[in-house]
Amino acid sequence: MSRDIDYGNLMHTAMRGLIKTVLQGVADTGLPGRHHFFITFDTSHPDAELADWLADRYPGEMTVVLQHWFDNLDVTDEGFAVTLNFGDQPEPLYIPYDAIKTFVDPSVEFGLRFETPDDEDDDLPPEPNDRGEQDDDSDAPHDAEVVSLDSFRK
Repeated sequence: MSRDIDYGNLMHTAMRGLIKTVLQGVADTGLPGRHHFFITFDTSHPDAELADWLADRYPGEMTVVLQHWFDNLDVTDEGFAVTLNFGDQPEPLYIPYDAIKTFVDPSVEFGLRFETPDDEDDDLPPEPNDRGEQDDDSDAPHDAEVVSLDSFRK
């Protein structure tokens, strides 16, 4: 029986804990300095809660910005709720941590990206198996990596 350490899931748990800690600090004391967040999440996640018109407009994923105006930020162990302004229309959202795809704070060039088995940009070579041969396991995901902030620059 082979037991492996699941570093991918451990990293996801740690990174989600980091997001929770950061958001709890913002809920307690507000955004410090020039910090702000771009958070992309899976709108089809079964525990995500958003208005039907937003889910229809963003059927796969949506990026929200916590910067100038947000209200009712409530951070829990499983996710966070926040009210955001969409065209002068306040809308409450609930975003589970495991629905988050990216979390970026461009003010300090910090970013996280969560990848799933559905992501197709697996550019790591296959791992050798116990016999030193390459397994053809092209469906294995990257579990976590830092996002290049160049994609968020204007």
